[in-house]
Amino acid sequence: MRAILHPLSSILALLLIAAAPKPVPQAHAHNDYEHPHPLTDALDAGFCNVEADVHLVAGQFLVAHDPRALDPRKTLQSLYLDPLQKRIAKQGGHVYKDGPQFTLLIDVKSDPKSSYAALRDLLKSYAPILTTYHKDGRIEVGPLRIIISGNRDRATMAAEDTRLAAVDGQLPDLTANPPPPPSLVPWISGEWKRSFKWTGQGPIPEAELAKLKSLADQAHAQGRQLRFWGAPDTEPAWRALRNATVDLINTDNLKGLATFLH
Repeated sequence: MRAILHPLSSILALLLIAAAPKPVPQAHAHNDYEHPHPLTDALDAGFCNVEADVHLVAGQFLVAHDPRALDPRKTLQSLYLDPLQKRIAKQGGHVYKDGPQFTLLIDVKSDPKSSYAALRDLLKSYAPILTTYHKDGRIEVGPLRIIISGNRDRATMAAEDTRLAAVDGQLPDLTANPPPPPSLVPWISGEWKRSFKWTGQGPIPEAELAKLKSLADQAHAQGRQLRFWGAPDTEPAWRALRNATVDLINTDNLKGLATFLH
């Protein structure tokens, strides 16, 4: 016998579907941990990329930008890795149900070698949900991608046969000869003020827009994504970045950017 769904149940189900955040692949939560509810606020806005600064202290990765703000309760596991692992299990293998890959950018503030060694060991516990990178260029895509920025132990990572993290590259990687493989450097980050003078007010100068498009084209031709940190966090800047096909837009204004991109 077919079960009869109560009309109220149907309405509630539709409301839940409508309330679910729509993933926004271009949105990147800069210094996500500084929001009132780290990770949760970004997920509620549909962000697919979040950034966490970490310091290795007594074997633990503590999340904060300033060492004076370190709190032993705020670890990389408790704020990010464990909640993401639980969410992926609950959502059938995705951070967003049937959604795109999610990226956690880990900005290392402590010593690169000891930090990477500890991070490599930590990530092994989360291997089933992580994207895996192979030295031969193969990439096994998982629901969660880890990219390491800041104090990177790039030489060690490049020499490994298998990794659970990739490297956040820099603009000179786009013109390196030979360029690093995308399996090592899938993502390029540049500091805005080193390349552009525009402050995000009024229209972007044509020459700067052309340069922005050129850098995005270079990255895409090499199979990489492009991001700028320190870019103006204004709607004209978001529009310029989107129109230039820059892949990732940095923001501290989660709801504002999500609304704009939708």
